Amino acid sequence: MAQFDIIEDQGVSFVKATLQDETIHAERGALCYMNGSVDIDARLPSIGGTIKRVLAEQSIIWPSFTGTGEVFLESSPGGFELFEINDTTWLLERGAYWASEGSIRLSLHRETVLTSLFSSEGFIALSTKVSGTGKIILKTRGPIEVITLNDVRVVADGRYVLARSEGLRYRVRRAARSPLVSLLSGERRLRVFEGTGKVLLSSYPYWRLSLIHISEPTRLNSTSRMPSSA
Repeated sequence: MAQFDIIEDQGVSFVKATLQDETIHAERGALCYMNGSVDIDARLPSIGGTIKRVLAEQSIIWPSFTGTGEVFLESSPGGFELFEINDTTWLLERGAYWASEGSIRLSLHRETVLTSLFSSEGFIALSTKVSGTGKIILKTRGPIEVITLNDVRVVADGRYVLARSEGLRYRVRRAARSPLVSLLSGERRLRVFEGTGKVLLSSYPYWRLSLIHISEPTRLNSTSRMPSSA
């Protein structure tokens, strides 16, 4: 299994993948540099998949890196979190996917037309679908919180949603029945998740944690990395 390390240096984070005759996938254009004997491969999807991704302004290709060596991906002023799945399927929000082990299957999930239009993402809204068993690197604004649903409903601001497990019912609605109330509250459209599953949120940015670390170093001891999914 490929090893992923999230390295923080001078206020930015980047991902290093160590390969031992292994394969990883990454977001298109994410490579910074690599060493060792590593080959890059990239393949076009089907014509239908290409058209969908272009219309939705999504990446058309997920390049693969195969061999033995180290692959360094681009840095981010936000950050990254390691997430593991075990024979499950997740739907990632636009921009959340960064890299994954070769054992992870990647594809696209198309939301309903009504949900796409109401979420202000155009006629076609696509999510990155990841399934199988292995490690995934998520690009986030801050640490991840796992919300577990047991036949209940959770309503969240779409800005903070990273991913949801497949099987949850999903829709977008107004924050309030009255457009004026929605406007005054500052909350226009909210994501609604119903059923049994999990939702990943990231609401607290890393830069705020850095400020806390400067003023109160001991408070950061309770902050931990993202646990694996069930």
